[in-house]
Amino acid sequence: MNTEKNGPVAEVENLTVRFGSTVAVDQASFVVEQGEVYALLGRNGSGKSTSIRCLLGQLKPTIGKVAIFGRGSWADRRVIMDRVGVAPEVSDVPPEMTALQVSRFAAPLYQRWDHQAFVDRLDRFGVDPQRRFSRLSKGQRKQVGLALALSSAPDLVILDDPTLGLDPVARKALFDELIGELAERGTTVLLTTHDLAGIEGVATRVGVIRQGRMVVDQDLEGLKAGFRKVRFPQTEDVKAPQVPGILCSSANNGMVEVIVPNFDDQAEMAFREVAGDRLEISGLSLEEIFIAVCNGADGGAS
Repeated sequence: MNTEKNGPVAEVENLTVRFGSTVAVDQASFVVEQGEVYALLGRNGSGKSTSIRCLLGQLKPTIGKVAIFGRGSWADRRVIMDRVGVAPEVSDVPPEMTALQVSRFAAPLYQRWDHQAFVDRLDRFGVDPQRRFSRLSKGQRKQVGLALALSSAPDLVILDDPTLGLDPVARKALFDELIGELAERGTTVLLTTHDLAGIEGVATRVGVIRQGRMVVDQDLEGLKAGFRKVRFPQTEDVKAPQVPGILCSSANNGMVEVIVPNFDDQAEMAFREVAGDRLEISGLSLEEIFIAVCNGADGGAS
């Protein structure tokens, strides 16, 4: 894939978006490099979709730089979008059109549109391409959306919560299709999702946006390697040490549980000084990390 000046595929720098007195995104920055699967995570209303809309040139930033392939998303949207496949959270396909009709409508708009690839994907999903969109299930509509996003052979695919409302079988089919596309073409992907268990096996980099601000921007392996859950018996003579960055602490069934980002040998030594061999240390899933970051102290995982 050729990006402008061999730079990032997508770049958000100090993005701020205001709607009147409301700040939807506050100085957010992240970069999506070629070949990455970047998962942008956050609770509802955190600013994820607003950031995506700015990247797609659908919304003009109040402040900041937003670019795809080195071109400004707002000014050069028409040029950029030929190389971008998009599956929005809510499809804008006219309800009376069939999937085949939508594909034929889209074909003249993209230089590399592959109608047969679109039909083949629907066949793998088990979706009737001649059924009206309004008569498809919610899951089938999502699958049609993914097929449309991939059929232009895009260099960048942007998916907004692609598994929302899908049952486990449909979610697996969608991720299998996406993984197959990545393996075949090395496509770059930016997606938002609440399906943290599903994306954990796909994402290479993770960003977490909280109340409009980026609080995590790190490769997934490094993120998981740095976070630890520390447990030890709750007694009067054992108290958690003052280790920097602790996100949250709780006590259940006689055990204290602490979530620590950037856990290192020094942090382990501090906990062992107070808990000794009663200390338990374990890793966290992406979902556990996400919950800790969104519920923990401000800046604890930055």
